[in-house]
Order: sequence, then C-alpha cells, then structure tokens
Amino acid sequence: MTVVVAIVHAGLAAAWVGGMAYSLFVVRPKLEKFFGPDRDGREALTTVIASGNRWKVIGLIAVIALSGLVLLLVEREHWWIHAVKGLLLLGATAIFWYVSWRHWPRRVFATSTELPALQRRLVVLATTMLGLTGLAFALGVAAVQL
Repeated sequence: MTVVVAIVHAGLAAAWVGGMAYSLFVVRPKLEKFFGPDRDGREALTTVIASGNRWKVIGLIAVIALSGLVLLLVEREHWWIHAVKGLLLLGATAIFWYVSWRHWPRRVFATSTELPALQRRLVVLATTMLGLTGLAFALGVAAVQL
C-alpha cells in the first residue's frame, strides 16, 4: 500500500510541476507569438484556458499533501526533508490562493493600462510557484536516495 501512496504522491507532484512548466514555458510564449500585439485576444484566450481549473488544482494540492502526510507517518527516518517539502507546498499553495482569489479577479476587470503589469506579475508568481514545487519534488527524489 505504501508503494501506491508513493506513486500517487510523486505522480501528482510531477503532474503539477510539469503542468506549470508547460504553461509557463510553452503555452504562454506561443500565445504571445500567435496574438502578437493583440493583447485583448491573448488575454481572452488565457482566461478561457485558466477558467475552471481552480478546484482541480486545489484537489491536486490536497491529495499531494495528504499522501505526503501518509508517507511521513510510514517513514519517519528523514522527517526533516518532508517538513521542508511541506513548507514549500504551503508556500506554493499560498501563491496559488493569491493568484486564484486576488490576482485573477483584478486581471479580469483590469483596464488596458493595468493589464501589462498584471501579466508580468503573474509570470513572476508562476515562476516562483514552479520553483517551490520543483524544489519540493527534487527533495522527494533525494529523500528516496538517502
């Protein structure tokens, strides 16, 4: 049973990291290239792509956290690595909360002059979230090797 929990934990963590990296480094640049100077068109499609994903990601985060807790209860030898992973997950979750409930509503109702700054801020937030989750994933891989 521990193996199944570990596979679910690592698989969902990899999916989250991979999804964020794909969005940040593939989708976003392609949208910029496709729409060029048409910021309104790019913003409209970005909103459609992001729509409805909030609760899916919250579910993903919850399963990652719960499966990580189960793994910690089973294997306590390197508990400090799991504690650091938990803090990184908490930081990424806080950024996700901010983006979901503060940033996006502002962005949806932003004027054309406010939008570029909000778009740049989202890139910074997404990059930070990717860094936190990527580091947590790497620590999980390292913990198995200790």
